[in-house]
Order: sequence, then structure tokens, then C-alpha cells
Amino acid sequence: MKRVALFPGSFDPFTNGHLDVVRRGAELFDELIIALGNNSSKQRYLPVDWMLARINDLFADEPRVSAVAYRGLTAEFARETGARYLLRGLRNTTDFEYENTIAQANRHVNPALETVFLITSPALAAISSTIIREIHRFGGDVSQFVPFQLTMSNEQ
Repeated sequence: MKRVALFPGSFDPFTNGHLDVVRRGAELFDELIIALGNNSSKQRYLPVDWMLARINDLFADEPRVSAVAYRGLTAEFARETGARYLLRGLRNTTDFEYENTIAQANRHVNPALETVFLITSPALAAISSTIIREIHRFGGDVSQFVPFQLTMSNEQ
């Protein structure tokens, strides 16, 4: 049976930390779907379509990796795509507490879904989309944190 994993998130923006998790996760699964979800409790900084295009460009030479947008429950989207695994990156114990709660809820909705955690590479552990957005919003250089160029014109 094909091992399909979802790597869900808002990816606002997609960071070098996310890139690291995808590259490492692609070694574990036959297919990896980067799933850009709509978090109803967050307002996006960068447009979903713009971010999807950048991510798909990054993985244009990797046929086992793709990026798609979705709405609704992640566990339901996993069922729709045939994904039996959710891939998540952990930077610290705070991430673990948050992700563990979500993993339990996802398992309640879709009992066949298994969450796989990868520990973030130490050099990338301090990177967060929230911090990158704040630096970028105020005109700071974020080029060392993201795998593609962000400009002020990328904003919604």
C-alpha cells in the first residue's frame, strides 16, 4: 500500500524549517502532500495562491511532493486524499503539547490517521512564520529564513 502523508499548515510563509521537514519527510513516504489549510482563527499575511505557486516551484523536480490548498478538517482532507499519515515538525516542548492535542483530535475524527513527528533541525529551531511575518511587515530582511524572495508587494 502506498504511504501517503499530509504536511498540513498555514505556511504563512513557508519557511526553511518547513522545507527541512518536507525534505526529510519525503524520504519516509511514497507521496507527501503539503496541505495549505485555512485556519479560521488567523488572518493570512500572504495570499494562498501565491504561496502555493512558490511551494510547487520549490518541488517542481520532486514528483512525490506536491502542494494543495484545502478547507475544512485536516483529518477529513486526509481521508479524501488517501493519506494515512500526518507529518508535523516539532521545534520544542511547547510545540509538542499543542501538536499532541491536535493529533488526538485528528485521530478521533479519522481513526486510521497516524501523526508522525520530526524534530526540527537545531539550526532551524528558532524560525517561526509568526516571527518572519513581523520582521517582514516592518521591512526587515527575512531572506535567510525563507526559501524564496518575499517582497512588500507579496502582501494581500
